[in-house]
Amino acid sequence: MNWLWTSSDLLAAMNGRPVGNLPEGIGGISIDSRTIGKGEAFFAIRGDRVDGHDYAGIALANGAAVLVVSEAKLPALGRLIAPMIVVDDVLEAMIRLGCAARDRSAAKIIAVTGSVGKTTTKEMLRHVLSPLGRVHASVASFNNHWGVPLTLARMPETTDFGIFEIGMNHPGEIRPLTRMVRPHVAVVTSIAAAHLGNFTSLEEIAAAKAEIFEGVVNGGHAVLNRDSAQYEFLEKAAAAAGVGHVHSFGANPKSEYRLAEFAGQAEGSVLWAAIAGRTREIAIGAPGRHIAENALAVIAAATLAGAELDRVIASLATMHPEKGRGQRHRLTIGAGELTLIDESYNANPASMRAAISLLRDAEPPPGGRRVAILGDMLEMGEHAAAVHAALAEPLVEAGVSDVWLAGPEMAHLRDALPPEVSVVYREKVDDLAAYALGAVAAGDVVMVKSSKGTGCGRIVQALVEAYPERTAEAGEA
Repeated sequence: MNWLWTSSDLLAAMNGRPVGNLPEGIGGISIDSRTIGKGEAFFAIRGDRVDGHDYAGIALANGAAVLVVSEAKLPALGRLIAPMIVVDDVLEAMIRLGCAARDRSAAKIIAVTGSVGKTTTKEMLRHVLSPLGRVHASVASFNNHWGVPLTLARMPETTDFGIFEIGMNHPGEIRPLTRMVRPHVAVVTSIAAAHLGNFTSLEEIAAAKAEIFEGVVNGGHAVLNRDSAQYEFLEKAAAAAGVGHVHSFGANPKSEYRLAEFAGQAEGSVLWAAIAGRTREIAIGAPGRHIAENALAVIAAATLAGAELDRVIASLATMHPEKGRGQRHRLTIGAGELTLIDESYNANPASMRAAISLLRDAEPPPGGRRVAILGDMLEMGEHAAAVHAALAEPLVEAGVSDVWLAGPEMAHLRDALPPEVSVVYREKVDDLAAYALGAVAAGDVVMVKSSKGTGCGRIVQALVEAYPERTAEAGEA
């Protein structure tokens, strides 16, 4: 049996105390009692809302092979009879285990941060590297103080490429995470107005993102967006942190991985990139200039991690957008078809503009409309009114005829849109979902975009459930 961890290695890494008869090893690690697999270890982490210790019995019933619990919580588990590893603090124990996973690994490690495009870039890296070796990557957006150590702890010893997304909401959050991950390549996709409620400027955001360089191994690389106004700051920060190799991507003429030309299409795109003195035509199986820019970062990071350039480029043609990040649905409505673009996973001013560009490039058939369904951008703080109202200009420029809005902050956009745009506003997302179900029509191209916390994903779900999928192409459904 190829264990993820033997019990003896678990005990040693976490400085744990065994209780009961431990299994020889575990096949996986879970912090969710509902989805735990048979033979996995359940880490009873205490979160902001729930305490995993309260669900230890459910984890056992669902197949957990061993429980990792806190010494202080042991009396509260009462008569629960199960193999356990008792530790001082479960999250700290998982961090120690994650560090042990990194210590034992010979994998090439890539870490990705940035205000926009982290998860998409991480998934593109997973896609292009998977044909070249055993890839281990973050699940969903597991990029915070528990998601990163959990992803590390889950990394098999035989991994060839490890890909980690590292996020933050406040200064100082990336520093401990990058020091755990110790990447060979650190990518900063962009610096944009995200989490503005916690920062006073883009420079502060750049400084927080630059913490990722502090974990880069000796001889490692930084990959930076040369089109960013913060490029020089980040370049200096990387050098100050001891990163000896700094590489750039973007349309800037000085970029090492340069976007020379871009041709956007509804379902994909083609770019011409100047790399190592040669211009290459690159097909990408997802639309949007922002995706093309991220693809250059992916090419840089993957090749710096040892991948062959031609194979990386070939793989980009077969990638598809993910759920909530540009995934397209063709829905049957009457005798016609409705195109639904799902951008509901997250939003900030930069990603909103990118999504509006996707809608602009999607050409509806005669009689069809471009419809933007938008929910609030969260964590904008005192800038909320201005950044929401500022979306009026790109919507008008994109030729969006109908704008349907939900949420208190979107009232600012409602008031900023000109009379020629048909505007529908509902304060609550579910009320807008009910309206959208009856208002969409055949020929429409509908894009849903919001911060995840608004619940606008329910609008996508309602439309997909009401109108059957017309096709089942790979990456959709």
